[in-house]
Amino acid sequence: MICKRITFSIFLYMLLLASISKAQRITTLQQGKPTNIRGMCVVDDKTAWISGSKGYVAITTNAGKTWVWQQVKGYETADFRGIKAFSDKEAIIIASGTPALILKTIDGGITWNLKYKNTDTTYFMDAVNFPDPKHGFVLGDPINNKFLMLETKDGGETWDNYNHSPVALPGEAAFAASNTCLRITPNNNKFISTGGLFAEVDISNQNGEWTYHQIPIFKGKPSKGAFSITVNNNQLVVVGGDYQHDTNRDSTACYSIDGGDIWHLAKVPPGGYQSCVEFINADTFLSTGTSGSNLTTDNGRTWRKINNASFNVCGSSIHEKLILLAGNNGKIAIYKP
Repeated sequence: MICKRITFSIFLYMLLLASISKAQRITTLQQGKPTNIRGMCVVDDKTAWISGSKGYVAITTNAGKTWVWQQVKGYETADFRGIKAFSDKEAIIIASGTPALILKTIDGGITWNLKYKNTDTTYFMDAVNFPDPKHGFVLGDPINNKFLMLETKDGGETWDNYNHSPVALPGEAAFAASNTCLRITPNNNKFISTGGLFAEVDISNQNGEWTYHQIPIFKGKPSKGAFSITVNNNQLVVVGGDYQHDTNRDSTACYSIDGGDIWHLAKVPPGGYQSCVEFINADTFLSTGTSGSNLTTDNGRTWRKINNASFNVCGSSIHEKLILLAGNNGKIAIYKP
């Protein structure tokens, strides 16, 4: 009888583990393209765009089941590390490196039109984001002790230098790792995560007035810092670490519950360097990086690893019905909560 009870208990335990595993599964959809994906925009429950190195862009309109790939003609060497899309027809991509480029499509990627080009080698674009379809910003690495920021007021048709760029400390920069070092809320509040010799979160109100908050994230050299930030009301979560030592868990995540004034180091950090974090729902956030993917269900206080595969970026639709990850060699995966 005791043996049967033990066997039954083991059986129930195995069922529980299987249930947990099935409930939180990351499944690869495709891989093998000669591109490293860092840009992602999940438009809705069916439509998502991705962008990457060697001029590659792809779109799905059936929740990731199939993807239409292209190498943007004339830009086959561009590294499109950032993308913002508004529908299955309209999207904007930015190229990191030289020249700095901004391209736009309004026909689903059939044609891409150049909207901005700068051959100055000091220009390095890190992220693009829009609080609404007309008003958008591009963030770049510091020039003359101020972060590069470009602004559009006509949906990306024209771009000008932003008049209220934040100040950068010596040795401070942003990371073009997943297009998520810049987040903008619908009311035009801006949040920037930085790294290098310093790790900060810079926050701007609607009037362009910045406050600067040092955070307890790994820092001290160019490969360290805060790589990604996400915002849900007053709850902010930041992830990062050292991409050159991606299995080091020390100081890889922190959070704020008061809109960014006070920051707390995660009690149980992710399982290594993370390049992207995304709000899912309620108290749940998903992060990913070359060390694997992690989940928190308590607003960033404790994390647990859910997958060992390497990715660069993750994204979610507003109803969290489509949650995608992407990384090197054209790898795309889907996460099922």
